[in-house]
Amino acid sequence: MTPKDNSMVLSGLRKVMKDKRYVQEPLAAYIVPSCDAHNSEYLADVDTRREAVSGFSGSAGTAIVTQSQALMWTDGRYHLQAVKEMDINWTLMKDGLADTPSQADWLCTSLGSGQVGVDPMMMGATAWSALAERLESSGLQLVPVETNLVDLAWAMNVSNPQPARPESQVFPLEMQFTGRSWQDKVEEVRRNLKEKGAAVLILSALDDVAWMLNLRGSDIAFNPVFFSYAAVTEKEVVLFINPAQVTEQVRHALTTEDMGESVIIRDYQTIKDYISCTVASTAGKIWLSDTASQGLVCLVPAKRRLLRVTPITLMKNIKNPVELAGFDACHDRDSAALCQYFCWLERTINQGEITEITGADRLEKFRAEQEHFMGLSFPSISSVGPNGAIIHYRPAPDTARPITRTELYLLDSGAQYRDGTTDVTRTIHLGTPTLHEKECFTRVLKGMIGLATAVFPNKTKGHCLDSFARQHLWQVGLDYLHGTGHGVGSFLNVHEGPSGISWRVYPNDPGLQAGMILSDEPGYYEDGNFGIRIETLVKVVEVKTKFTMPSKSIFLTFEPVTVVPIQAKMILAELMTQQELDWLNGYHQTCRDRVGPVLKQMGRTEALEWLFRETQPIG
Repeated sequence: MTPKDNSMVLSGLRKVMKDKRYVQEPLAAYIVPSCDAHNSEYLADVDTRREAVSGFSGSAGTAIVTQSQALMWTDGRYHLQAVKEMDINWTLMKDGLADTPSQADWLCTSLGSGQVGVDPMMMGATAWSALAERLESSGLQLVPVETNLVDLAWAMNVSNPQPARPESQVFPLEMQFTGRSWQDKVEEVRRNLKEKGAAVLILSALDDVAWMLNLRGSDIAFNPVFFSYAAVTEKEVVLFINPAQVTEQVRHALTTEDMGESVIIRDYQTIKDYISCTVASTAGKIWLSDTASQGLVCLVPAKRRLLRVTPITLMKNIKNPVELAGFDACHDRDSAALCQYFCWLERTINQGEITEITGADRLEKFRAEQEHFMGLSFPSISSVGPNGAIIHYRPAPDTARPITRTELYLLDSGAQYRDGTTDVTRTIHLGTPTLHEKECFTRVLKGMIGLATAVFPNKTKGHCLDSFARQHLWQVGLDYLHGTGHGVGSFLNVHEGPSGISWRVYPNDPGLQAGMILSDEPGYYEDGNFGIRIETLVKVVEVKTKFTMPSKSIFLTFEPVTVVPIQAKMILAELMTQQELDWLNGYHQTCRDRVGPVLKQMGRTEALEWLFRETQPIG
């Protein structure tokens, strides 16, 4: 892979960092975060500013640019990818490693004095406050730069200009998929407002707005969301959106019959004026998410701010019965598509070259045949051999390897359906795996089963369970540089907070509770050789225990949602305990019971035979 030449945007950025039309005095450094104004993980093309200036396309990372240096902080998922995508102008800072300074530490030790600039709409208020305080202690000043300097520099790149902001139409999601009306959700929000003494709740996260109002869109690829804000007070609900995106169908869905409450629609650009007017005309707290941008939060006097996770974020994290049923149903269909793909791959691999890209494209066609299919939930990580060691690899024409019978094939993929979101990883070998590959795979599998079968008290924090998935790798000196599990939205973002399972402590983790959906995805990656990951979505369910105690009466465990077979030839059965083999055989029976009828109904006889062959009992 040849790094992209982004030197024109980088040099343009350095010019405007000194331009007094945009900054009061020349900036000592400028920070380019990964996010948009809504702190989104995945971005519309118009918001890919960090990639425009650096070439690095990973979903997480922060760039810091001075007049003489350009540095990129990103975590272990992206170290290999960043090295390949960035040119010689850039220095990779391997976030998470002990000898890598934090961004704040680097700024404080590398800059003698001056101003550090950032677009206040691109940095959360909580992060802003912490960074400002740290910089101030070293004689530096964090300053808001209202005009985004990367946008100005990007405009100078006539050969690859910044795209326009999307204006795709929004659509309502029916009650058969949501399980709750927007009115019911709003009433629960209002009870929360009353409890907290807040005058208004401002929603800035796109998936919060979409979920509360039972609307979906397509402004960001793979994420069914749309650019918007929302406000809820005791008396009104306001949606801030580009009016061109609102259809009559949406207006009707946001209107309550019999003269009931209707959602007020205002222009997207008026959110700041609304917040300022609300501050002036009310006396209560203004509730914003702790991830809301400094650009919004600074409009509210400090003593009136209530910065904490929103009730909507917590409400959508626990799926209702209709959403849970949708997750099961869409995973039955999605797993059928994967079974068809693996069956097709085994059958046709010797007939002509199949690459990481053409394979992923074929899988998408199988998925598109399924009911309620709306698109993929993220770009497929279809990776062969050494590409599998790049944790968030995305195949490109110049990197795509052929899928063969001699190398491991790691496939991490997912889809959006109207009734749910899928995310599944399976690692397979179409020939004869080595003993080392099999041992690594088996230890990853033991970790996945160890987490899937864990029993724990209600509201246990995710970080308390992380080592269940790592223990068998740790025993032989191996590990992986990513978290073990993330929440998943209901026909929403494939990565959904605030819950997760990682060595990191998630600040807003409410603790695991029945009805949550998370991934269980340990892995192992050997640079230059292969990658292994096994990912199954699981739901949190209550479990009956042998004993009970008054202080902890509710215990929980996980139940698989994903039902795709785990390749038996990759397993060293002698490393597995009888309990692990029993779980795996029971899981494979569930795959048969749930996916078999879907394949039978579709008339996919070969894939059905493949499913039964791949789920034969082991041990």
